Amino acid sequence: MTPSVNRRGAALAVLCAMSLMIVLDSTIVAVAVPDIQRDLGFTDAGVSWVVNGYLVAFAGLLLLAGRLGDLAGAWRVFLAGLGLFTVASVLCGLAGTAGMLIAGRFVQGAGGALAAAVVIGMIVRLFPEPAAQARAMGIYSFTQAGGAAAGFVLGGVLTDALGWPVIFLINVPIGVAVGLAGRRLLPRETGTGLGRGLDVPGALLITGGLSLGVYSIVRTGEPQAGPAAAVTGALAVLLILGFLLRQHTAARPLIPLTILARPWLLKANAAVVLVFATGMGFQFLNALFVQRVMGYDALGTGLAFLPTPIVIGLVSLFVAPRLTGRLGPRPVLMAGLTLLVAGLLLLGRMPVSPSYATDMLPPLIVMGLGVGVTVPSIIMLAMAGAAPADTGLVSGFSNTAQQAGGALGLSVLAALAAGRTASFPGPTTEALHAGYTLAFQVASGFVLTALLIAAFALRTPKIKTPEPRTYASSTPQKH
Repeated sequence: MTPSVNRRGAALAVLCAMSLMIVLDSTIVAVAVPDIQRDLGFTDAGVSWVVNGYLVAFAGLLLLAGRLGDLAGAWRVFLAGLGLFTVASVLCGLAGTAGMLIAGRFVQGAGGALAAAVVIGMIVRLFPEPAAQARAMGIYSFTQAGGAAAGFVLGGVLTDALGWPVIFLINVPIGVAVGLAGRRLLPRETGTGLGRGLDVPGALLITGGLSLGVYSIVRTGEPQAGPAAAVTGALAVLLILGFLLRQHTAARPLIPLTILARPWLLKANAAVVLVFATGMGFQFLNALFVQRVMGYDALGTGLAFLPTPIVIGLVSLFVAPRLTGRLGPRPVLMAGLTLLVAGLLLLGRMPVSPSYATDMLPPLIVMGLGVGVTVPSIIMLAMAGAAPADTGLVSGFSNTAQQAGGALGLSVLAALAAGRTASFPGPTTEALHAGYTLAFQVASGFVLTALLIAAFALRTPKIKTPEPRTYASSTPQKH
């Protein structure tokens, strides 16, 4: 391998390490929520904001952060986000009150958004060749799956052994190490300049609109929150419409509407929304199914989930890149979505007293196979056709679609499951089973819709392939 290839691989490792931190953080925190609630005196409704506060800030800033990466240089935005995420982790770990922890989680979400929004765009620019890009996306997906697998187990072990503050403080040494490596290894792209698109009113409108939109989605899952969620949802729509009007009239728009109006971008990210809505809902509801219907404890639930992320990791690392390089991302995506539909339908047909080995494990493996080839290919398709100067924005748009889809899917599927359970005329276990299996069946409909989009609406655009990044300007100067 040439030094350039070695350097690109090292840069990819830095980007994946930050993504791994974000995935680990989200899954570990989910496991530790009961201990956090007990120690800090959260109410049942209030403790949800340990997760939701992060999500609102993260999703609200992704689009702006991606555009800032194009304007100011993706490496600057990445390192700034990593630094903010690390500092916020200290605040969360030292939090002595519920309010302080939620505030720290909002700041953590902002830092995570700055870093995550530019990661996919940087990978695309580092590896513009289709085969190399497929391998890089496979490695990226592998780190996501690995983080999910490790998070479920580490969350229980760390929380039980050392207490919940450690789940935040462990980010600090990792963040410092990744930051130092990033300063040395990431290509120092200059960007087009803030003066060419720093529209402050537009930035405030889109960030406020997206944040309120996600806030409205997560509120729909709370009891008696319907009217408030409707009001904030309407306000979010008004802010986003105001942003679009501002971009139409601004001399230097933050986000040119010609980019957001691209049919390919909208169709591909509609599929992204549906896929990630399914993934987030499946992860949450299946964990509840294993605990409430099958009677597993927290650690048992994490171990029961392990086959799925392990299969995802192996497939995304070794199988998906070869298939994508040989067939292209669209056929691979369609195959993956077909597997996801099959896995969800199998989950939806589980008996009231399921056996893990015969009823749960097979669909988990099928789901792992489907996700392992679906996620890398759908990300590649969402980024296809992006000009080099727009990859940060398109990456931020795709990340926003992922987060909004996850929040929407979780809220809708959880509400459907709860409604079916409440109306079911039978014992509690049977009622829970009826609710969760209905949610799995509806989720299969989400994936089937994404499959129809991939089959009939997506046609591969002309991909503008940039030259591989060089590192002459990124080598630290010796003093």
